Amino acid sequence: MARILVVDDSPSLRQMLQITLQNSGHDVVCAEDGKQGCEIVSEQQFDLILSDFNMPQLSGPEFISLLRELPHYRFTPVLLVTTETDEDKKLIGRNAGASGWLKKPIDPDQLVATVNALLN
Repeated sequence: MARILVVDDSPSLRQMLQITLQNSGHDVVCAEDGKQGCEIVSEQQFDLILSDFNMPQLSGPEFISLLRELPHYRFTPVLLVTTETDEDKKLIGRNAGASGWLKKPIDPDQLVATVNALLN
């Protein structure tokens, strides 16, 4: 079982990701945006983080950049979960420190397989 943080401004997507990952045996905490995600990671440790790209207050790449400044999160896997498919956006995500990219809509089986691959 891994501890996973889900950061997304969509309540329905947060719920779907949380349920899917919990059903796979993971402990899941959710944040409404990058700002709340930063508050949570300053208090708790996670094995993997899923983040939306486009969010109010703090975008996914901005959140990941701040996350990578924290010593205990330098090498934590971070997946961007987004509708963005543009190569420039992917480059922004990679440059921020994203480990990978999942395109919305999310296939639950692909989500679990990707998360498990990153955790192993």
